[in-house]
Amino acid sequence: MAEAYVLIVDDDKELLETVGERLRNRDIFVDTASNGAEALAKIAAHTFDAIVLDLMMPELDGMETLKRALKKKPDLQIILLTGHASVQHGVEAMREGALDFMEKPADLDVLVEKIKEGRERRMKIDAQTRENAVREALRKYSW
Repeated sequence: MAEAYVLIVDDDKELLETVGERLRNRDIFVDTASNGAEALAKIAAHTFDAIVLDLMMPELDGMETLKRALKKKPDLQIILLTGHASVQHGVEAMREGALDFMEKPADLDVLVEKIKEGRERRMKIDAQTRENAVREALRKYSW
């Protein structure tokens, strides 16, 4: 069984292939998207443990993709990657709900740990949501 299900979003096809292959070699299931619109469509259709999202992309950039994705699914665990890091971008990403902000080239071991952290956080959110639904059903039916 794969350790996590991850979506990598980047307009650099070589990076998608390279990082995707390296993560697959670590038993992580990887899907890819080459732009923000494609990523949003995949996010709407699937549940990912983590999303690794490039900040600087043409048309729909990473920050706007992050905002739109979290508006639809607030429990998403998004790690922003950029080759143009700045403290301002990092602060804004975290304020908008990103799990983390990393500079390219990302250390693969650190990225894998962040993906695992995202998976754990998503699983806790899912468990809490299910527990709340059971409590509400019990309350509603006075059990």
